[in-house]
Amino acid sequence: MARLLPAVGLALLAGASAFAPSPSRAPPPSRLQARQNRAGDRVGAGVGALLSFGLLAAPIITPAPAFAGADTGASTAASAKITTGGASTLQSGRTIAITRGVNLDRSDFKGQNLKGVAFQQSIVRDTDFRGANLYGASFFDATVDGSDFEGADMSLCNVEMAQFNRANLKNAIMREMYVSGATLFEGVKDIEGSDWSETQLRKDQQKYLCNHPTAKGTNPTTGVDTRESLMCLD
Repeated sequence: MARLLPAVGLALLAGASAFAPSPSRAPPPSRLQARQNRAGDRVGAGVGALLSFGLLAAPIITPAPAFAGADTGASTAASAKITTGGASTLQSGRTIAITRGVNLDRSDFKGQNLKGVAFQQSIVRDTDFRGANLYGASFFDATVDGSDFEGADMSLCNVEMAQFNRANLKNAIMREMYVSGATLFEGVKDIEGSDWSETQLRKDQQKYLCNHPTAKGTNPTTGVDTRESLMCLD
């Protein structure tokens, strides 16, 4: 009898350990919990896909150009505007539409800072640009017949396909302008004291300007001789 007691005790201990919960394993989830977990996984995956698609499909938004002060002209000519009816520039507080095709005849821009302004394809006849800062402005395919550019700085202007009939270019700075084969200076009124340095003119236009009766003098700002800047052969 004494021999059987240890054996019985061991058996009881083994049975008790079999029914005790294991600390290392959590009880299996119920069917409801399993369905909820699977639904949560599907929702999370759907949201992730939508977010990924939104990031890929979203348009790239560039910030609007900042307006410069009146003393800096236009640093980005695309957003520009001048109160007289259409030239585009970055002058602060001005909100007129772009100039393309706008009639600006007889406007007064005397002494104004029009740096980078775009007058492309506009009609700008008999307009006063005397002493204006037109550095980098565009007169692409514009008509500037009879306009007065005396003393204006037109360096790096785009004058491709522009017409300068009756225009006054006296003492104007015309350095490094963009000129195409269709740009016409025939009929220009005055080029005395103008500086054409580094502007590549068509041969016939260069010859016309060199033979112009006012092709003489020295630019009062740059000190460059007009005929030398035109590379006249004399």
